[in-house]
This record gives sequence, structure tokens and C-alpha cells, in this order.
Amino acid sequence: MTENRITSWHAAPSKPRYTPPPGAVDAHCHVFGPMAQFPFSAKAKYLPEDAGPDQLFALRDHLGFARNVIVQASCHGTDNAATLDAIAKSHGKARGVAVVDPAISEAGLARLHEGGMRGIRFNFLKRLVDDAPKDKFLDVAARLPKGWHVVIYFEADILEELRPFMDAIRVPLVIDHMGRPDVSQGPDGPDMQAFRALLNSRDDIWFKATCPDRLDASGDPWNEFANAVAPLVADYPDRCLWGTDWPHPNMQDAIPDDGHLVDMIPRIAPTAELQRKLLIDNPMRLYWAD
Repeated sequence: MTENRITSWHAAPSKPRYTPPPGAVDAHCHVFGPMAQFPFSAKAKYLPEDAGPDQLFALRDHLGFARNVIVQASCHGTDNAATLDAIAKSHGKARGVAVVDPAISEAGLARLHEGGMRGIRFNFLKRLVDDAPKDKFLDVAARLPKGWHVVIYFEADILEELRPFMDAIRVPLVIDHMGRPDVSQGPDGPDMQAFRALLNSRDDIWFKATCPDRLDASGDPWNEFANAVAPLVADYPDRCLWGTDWPHPNMQDAIPDDGHLVDMIPRIAPTAELQRKLLIDNPMRLYWAD
């Protein structure tokens, strides 16, 4: 990989019109580097500009959030040092989701738990990872510390293929970005219907109602996303999460304004009760249960 580093975060995000409730959690974000301290993986498919914890926490405050859930970015591979460093610098206001070598020891998992991790992520996007060994994933999923969950990232076209794999995981599941449905199909389109069938199959499957910038080709203000996702949040209010996805990996050609992303919240969760579940109750149950 060449030293052609990409910037995928907005230089001056607007102040949201919507004010999140006190204690709100940005439950899906990342840190990149700093590369001088935390080198990127040799297998990384992209080489981002640094987006470290100071920048993340300044954005958190600017947008009106109280806490972060920091998800290990694929560019750092299975070395979780940058994410653990950010959690340590958060003064208890961040928890994390790790990416691990499936052969990790129990002691290694315990160290991640001590460092604030509360789940592991399995990525099935071929453009981001070269190998996704389901058998090894199942092995490590069976050895997780108490209270952990598994986050799964995939695209809608492989949902049915993944169903037996997901059925075999006996801890709670969190689906990143709703499995990337085609939101232009609307709330009753085949992608959303397939995703609802997954949610209906178990009551411990959660989802992130996130990334209008990725999923809605119509562009900001992402009306197709709002139309397709609001009914999902309304029907599964105790299993939805929300996050910025900052610093927006691989979105360098269409970098979203994070203030506008926050303004999506009342469009998909129009009542104060739904907003509290989406932003406080649900992420606190998953990440700060202890």
C-alpha cells in the first residue's frame, strides 16, 4: 500500500438542530491511529488520515453526546491497541468492540474486557477483509467473557447465506447498519422484509439504525433512509442502536456532515421515548450493564 492517505471525516461538522437527551451514546464510531503510535495493518484495504481520541471526543461534545462505543476499524486488523488507548483516555465514557484473531486465548479476551471491550466483530465485506472463517468465528464466539455479544457486518445479498452461521452463535448479535439493505425499496421492500425475518427469529438480535450516508444514494437529507428505517425502529424499539460511524471509513468521496447525521435521529425515532431507548437505554444495557 502506498502512502496515499485518505481523509474521510468532515473538517467542520455543523451543530445539529436536534439536541440528544442527556447521557446519549454514539454507539458506533472508530479511531484511526495516530499512525505514528499505532501503525495500520499490513492487510488494510485503506490508509486513512489520523483520527484519534482527542478528535473523537471533541466531536462527541460538539454533537451533544455523553459516551461512545468505539468499534475496532478494519484498517487496524486484530491489533486493538488504538481502540483500547481511546477507551482508556475516555475517563469511563467509552466502551469498545474488538476484532480478534479467533485463536485468542481466554487470558487475551480477559485483557480486552479489562480494557473496556464488550463484544467482538465479524466482518463479511469482501472489499474490507480477505478471510472470514466461520468455523473459527464460532469457536471464539463460544469462549467470550460473560455479557459480551457478537457484532456482524455484512451486505444484504448474503443474509440468507449467513443465517445458519448466525443461528449457531449463542450470545446476543448486533447487526451493523441493518445488514446494508437497499433503502430505496422502502420499508416493505425485500431487503427489509428479510431483515425483519432475521429479527423475528430471535429476541436477542439487535441492530444499528445507522449510516444514511452509506445506504441512501439519494443524498443528504437521506429521505429514503428515513422512510425505510423509521418503521423498523418503531417496531423493534428495545433492540435498536444509533451511531455516527465517524470517521466514516471509505466515504472520502461523499463525506457526510455529522451534524446532519444527528438530525436524522428524530426522523427515525420521532418520540422522546423512542429517542431515549435508541440513544440511552439500549446502548447502556449492552455496554455498561456492569
